[in-house]
Amino acid sequence: QVQLVESGGGLVQPGGSLALSCAASGRIFRLNALGWYRRGPGKQRELVARITREGDTTYADSVKGRFNISGDINKKVVYLQMNALKPEDTAVYYCYARCIRWDVLSREDDYWGQGTQVTVSS
Repeated sequence: QVQLVESGGGLVQPGGSLALSCAASGRIFRLNALGWYRRGPGKQRELVARITREGDTTYADSVKGRFNISGDINKKVVYLQMNALKPEDTAVYYCYARCIRWDVLSREDDYWGQGTQVTVSS
């Protein structure tokens, strides 16, 4: 299996900053992407930011210019620096990995962490 362990999150006032981190482990043969998704109250899960093995990054339009994703695919870690937070950023944030496992070399699968709560409120 593949395990994703997240840390960070919590309560912050509007305009504040928070940082999330995630470490992947397990039967990973090839890690192709790491990233973050979120699910806000009453909303569907959405991509926040993603970084690929090639170093390409993707951001949701709603977080561009405020959030920054970084990481090291070889070390299997990913970080999300969140600045200028808004109440609408309140959500459970999930670490995400797309990889090929040693025991299932024939395909690529997506894996998710348990999630960490981010609450932006005064």
